[in-house]
Amino acid sequence: MSDPVIAVEGLGKRYRIRHQQEPGYVALRDLLASALTSPLRWIRRNGRPASNSTEDFWALEDVSFTVGPGEVLAIIGRNGAGKSTLLKILSRITEPTEGRVTLLGRVASLLEVGTGFHNELTGRENIYLNGAILGMRREEIRRKFDEIVAFGEVEKFLDTPVKRYSSGMYMRLAFAVAAHLEPEILIVDEVLSVGDMEFQRKCLGKMEQVSKSGRTVLFVSHNMAAVKSLSTRAVVLESGRVAFDGPAVLAVDRYSRYRESANEGVRSWGHGLHTAILRARLVDRSGHAVTDYTAGEPLRVEVTFETDGTAGLSLDLFLLDGVRQKLGMASSHHFHDVTLPKNAGLFRTVFEVQPLWLASGRYRVDLATAAPNVYWDHVVEDALEFQVVASNPGGLSYDFKQSLNFGAIALPLVSLPRWMPASPGDEIEPEPEYGAEAISKRG
Repeated sequence: MSDPVIAVEGLGKRYRIRHQQEPGYVALRDLLASALTSPLRWIRRNGRPASNSTEDFWALEDVSFTVGPGEVLAIIGRNGAGKSTLLKILSRITEPTEGRVTLLGRVASLLEVGTGFHNELTGRENIYLNGAILGMRREEIRRKFDEIVAFGEVEKFLDTPVKRYSSGMYMRLAFAVAAHLEPEILIVDEVLSVGDMEFQRKCLGKMEQVSKSGRTVLFVSHNMAAVKSLSTRAVVLESGRVAFDGPAVLAVDRYSRYRESANEGVRSWGHGLHTAILRARLVDRSGHAVTDYTAGEPLRVEVTFETDGTAGLSLDLFLLDGVRQKLGMASSHHFHDVTLPKNAGLFRTVFEVQPLWLASGRYRVDLATAAPNVYWDHVVEDALEFQVVASNPGGLSYDFKQSLNFGAIALPLVSLPRWMPASPGDEIEPEPEYGAEAISKRG
């Protein structure tokens, strides 16, 4: 077994927090008032403000893990869990209070997009400046210059000072420079959300390309889909300690459970002018509340709501997986042209969704009332949660599990495949063409 590229042993980082007992800004009137009201205490302090009290805060405590060559490790956790502190220590920006870190190979850190850019310099000049700060040689920057510019999509504005760039252009160029580093170890802190949706896909693709090139990558992200896509292993930090170290899909599930225990579950928002969603529960055929959904049966969600009778409102249901990735939507108005009652009062209804072959795992439901295509009236996130214990659409012994990263929905076959003999001379029909060009060809 090869030696680890990153070895973290008993790492701890302590910060000293100061608590001011008096305002940090002291005006002359405050000093005079203090001298007049408590002259002896003021004399003992020689006219200085009261001293500050301090306490120790451990941002990291006894953190240990290793990362092998070519491995992609994700670090996940709530805000304040110690993720950025850990990356700063690994990047040698700050020193640990205790423990040690061993790094084998050249390290490149991308902890804050745009660090090292100078607003008065042009995009061209900042590529060379930022590349040098990040550890690239001049010849390396020159060789990759055209590729960086094309990736950042700033060709037209290359000789314009970056202070005139939009925030999106600025971030795209900064990420483009950092993305073309070629170190043995790449450390990245939550930069996969820069730019618009199209550029985010490009960033994810670049990170995936880096991870497949054999380089060791350690990154922090709150995008759980990116964590599961880019990494096979993840470390969950909770209050500065390692709470879990294992497969990424299981780490994401652990992180999701911790968020719930920290009361970050149900959220309600919207105008709330005309409706209020009061209760939701999963029910069986008899209308009894259940916590488990049996795959292959109709999904029944009972909703209790109040309305003032405003016409044209819709009731919508959104199905999500355990980390809140949307899987589908059901809507009374959009799909069935049914709106809420036109008389005020308290109502109850059952949304019965056609049978779903959901994979084994945990799922969530968001509920919303809305004036279609105008505004959300009342939205309740995580209105209910349920579990699928087993999913087996084929009737065999194999159990379809979401945690194995096969997706959330099993796709049963309408009929069993028939194996028909084919000869080497059989022609294969060409793939159909799609898009505007294909349509124009078809006339």
